[in-house]
Amino acid sequence: MNKKLVAALSGGAALVLALTGCSEDNSKKLNDWAKTFCDPAQAQFKKIQNANAAMQTADSGNTDSKKVQKTDSAAFQQISNAYAALAKNLDQAGPPPTDQGKQAQANAVKELNSLSKGYADLQKQVNNLDTSDKLKFADGLRDLSNGINKLNKQSEAAFKNLEAGDVGAAMAKQKGCQNQAASGSPVPTPSKKS
Repeated sequence: MNKKLVAALSGGAALVLALTGCSEDNSKKLNDWAKTFCDPAQAQFKKIQNANAAMQTADSGNTDSKKVQKTDSAAFQQISNAYAALAKNLDQAGPPPTDQGKQAQANAVKELNSLSKGYADLQKQVNNLDTSDKLKFADGLRDLSNGINKLNKQSEAAFKNLEAGDVGAAMAKQKGCQNQAASGSPVPTPSKKS
């Protein structure tokens, strides 16, 4: 019942974690900037991964709806907090030293804050789902999954701009941003039964 929701969340994390592009530039300024963002960001990426993992393990197919609701609610809160912290990290790192760096940074900070708010809203929605009826609860989770997909699409453009070219290459060299994209998975096409 909860698999699509988790897959959608993983897709959202993949957008943020896709900040690890590749290029040949070894500019010291870019590497210093990437280190400033990636080092503190690593803990937030881990929180998003842990929240996704908790939701995956919370629903084995016959798990009590109240337990799934409680787990998802806590995970949404954790993801919301992580995105807010990533926005703060990126804001504190300043714009990457590129021609379009200031605008790309501003867009990405705005989108990270939007994601944080979006997941806080999803937490409220999951808290209001009716757990006494498994079918209604499953339908509610499907609706939440659609909301997550919408959040992911809104964020994509800003992240693509931030990770463009040399900035992405510099970030890919930082331990805090390495191998993060592998933790997310693409958002699947919804099936008829969850």
